[in-house]
Amino acid sequence: MSVERVARVRGLGTVAVLAALSMLVGCGSGEDEGEGANAAPRPSGTTRTPTPTVSSTGSATSTAIELPPLHAGFDYQIGGAYPPPSGVRIVSRDRSASPAPGLYNICYVNAFQVQPGEEKQWPADLLLRDAQGEVVVDGDWDEVLLDIRTPAKRKRIAARVDQWIDGCADKGFDAVEPDNYDSYTRSQDLLTADDATAFITLLSAHAHTRDLAIAQKNTVELAGLRAKTGLDFAVAEECGEYDECGAYAKAFDDRVVVIEYTDSGLRKARSGFGDRLSIVRRDVMVSTPGDEDYVRKTR
Repeated sequence: MSVERVARVRGLGTVAVLAALSMLVGCGSGEDEGEGANAAPRPSGTTRTPTPTVSSTGSATSTAIELPPLHAGFDYQIGGAYPPPSGVRIVSRDRSASPAPGLYNICYVNAFQVQPGEEKQWPADLLLRDAQGEVVVDGDWDEVLLDIRTPAKRKRIAARVDQWIDGCADKGFDAVEPDNYDSYTRSQDLLTADDATAFITLLSAHAHTRDLAIAQKNTVELAGLRAKTGLDFAVAEECGEYDECGAYAKAFDDRVVVIEYTDSGLRKARSGFGDRLSIVRRDVMVSTPGDEDYVRKTR
């Protein structure tokens, strides 16, 4: 089974930007990881409750969207699906996988960049190009960025991503996680934060028509625009390691799932937010059990 992509490891670039934000948000405390023996899975027949959202035009709407449970056991399985460990109530999997029965399932899609080797599956004019006509590549993952600079191109790209979102809904996922919201920071200044928020707002509007919640993936500097973009919760990589958890917690009312890739990051996330957020430590390649690099910890 092909893997959509593996988790992005954050660099140090956001630390200075977020210093002021993190000072504004108080830290929680406690050691409850939310994965005890009494943490029962969500029944598959749970009724969705109406949740206020924001449409692509900025007007308030109400759709039957179920948000992830607060401070619940979480596992990040975008590198390959496997039976969730005991106590897990939330799981994120690649869009090519099936949801885990009885749990809250988040569907991963690579929305702002192109999977390696799939460039020819996209119209050439939708690939971001520099002044010399060369495609702009995210060097860490060898992924070409998509050109979301104009409303017309955003609409065409969204139409393709919306098909993936439809697939998530048809499979029975509860939410969608569009990755690379922060691709504008790797675009050689060709893309802007306004481009990114305009595009994610299109995806939010479509996800809500399919009764899916939609996550903000990383990009904490834009978390304050939640109401404008219609995003419902956050999926934050290494927010403990880089002191970003407080900003996400404030913006999304503690509706945050956290992935740390180091023991130090796990300790920091748990020390400040262990009684408030859903936190897991995974290996950077999000391996499956049996792989020699597989790591999953909650303390």
